[in-house]
Amino acid sequence: MRRLTRKDVEELTPYPPGKPIEELARELGIEKKSIIKLASNENPLGPSPKAINAIKEKLAELHRYPDGSGFYLKERLSEKLGIPKDEIIVGNGSNELIELTIRTFLLPGEKTIQAFPTFLMYEKIVKGGGGKMVSVPIKGFDIDLEGIYRSITPETKIIFINNPNNPTGQAIKKKEMNDFLSSIPKDIIVILDEAYIEFAEGDDIARGLGLLESHPLLLVMRTFSKIYGLAGLRIGYGFGSKRLIDYMERIRQPFNVNILAQAGALAALDDDEFLSKTIETISEGKRYLYQQLEEMHLRYIPSVTNFFLVEFPVRGREIYEKLLRKGVIVRSMESYNLPQYIRITVGLMEENKKLISALKEVISWEMS
Repeated sequence: MRRLTRKDVEELTPYPPGKPIEELARELGIEKKSIIKLASNENPLGPSPKAINAIKEKLAELHRYPDGSGFYLKERLSEKLGIPKDEIIVGNGSNELIELTIRTFLLPGEKTIQAFPTFLMYEKIVKGGGGKMVSVPIKGFDIDLEGIYRSITPETKIIFINNPNNPTGQAIKKKEMNDFLSSIPKDIIVILDEAYIEFAEGDDIARGLGLLESHPLLLVMRTFSKIYGLAGLRIGYGFGSKRLIDYMERIRQPFNVNILAQAGALAALDDDEFLSKTIETISEGKRYLYQQLEEMHLRYIPSVTNFFLVEFPVRGREIYEKLLRKGVIVRSMESYNLPQYIRITVGLMEENKKLISALKEVISWEMS
């Protein structure tokens, strides 16, 4: 009998997203407003106010197809990034652009490399496209660039680097990244996923924008889902050499970014006040949470992002499930091969305080 699908697809499992608030409300029979979600690295302030207004103005145009090329969004990104429009591509979230990269450039028999743990979708996208993924364990909580380099073979075509890395929250230094990119074969494409780069402060942190000229097969991916607070609209963008972007545009689906997403993203790009307020909120929240966790004698992994890992003497899944019963959603890390950890997204101060209160109750019960 003919096989229905490939063996590697049969072996995949669906991506486990952070639990939705509505789902937990149904399960517990409680009101949504009593639940806090600190699981999916979303912006606790919500969307940019400028984005909301721009979206409202476009509602009457929903009977029209969106701009298929994303002309005005690319134009504004070009101005902001200081690169030509034909080196920019927009997509239905950066996930779509990563998938588009694999469909465009990964040929039969070629392999990809990633650090692990990292964003789970890389491997799913590669295997779903018929490719092979080689995973290199992180070193401590840092991406092991030397280990990735040693794993390169003649079949290696694409390397994934998540900087800062999800779920560890660590960032690669500028010199380390430049040395790595200069050392690898010139025919390898590097996908640099910078979903959280706007949270990372410091001149010594590697940023793709300054690496493009010397590394023509570098593709940088960014998103409006995190610091810009537009996760529900599904919009991201990528940039790289004109040659790479041109090939990706040839197979990109038409109208892949809807009219509301384009309007919201365009407005959010100009809301510097909102971005500054977001960074201030996250910084203040992290300081509070770190201090509270230290007082509770719990080990956490300091992060440059809006999330961080916390280690427990019991399985993180147990802590996660007990917090759910208290209306607090965090992220269990068993899928990331970090069974003793949970990942916490920094929230509003009242959310952070509710988390700590619930965590103290859970820990007290767990340790008794």
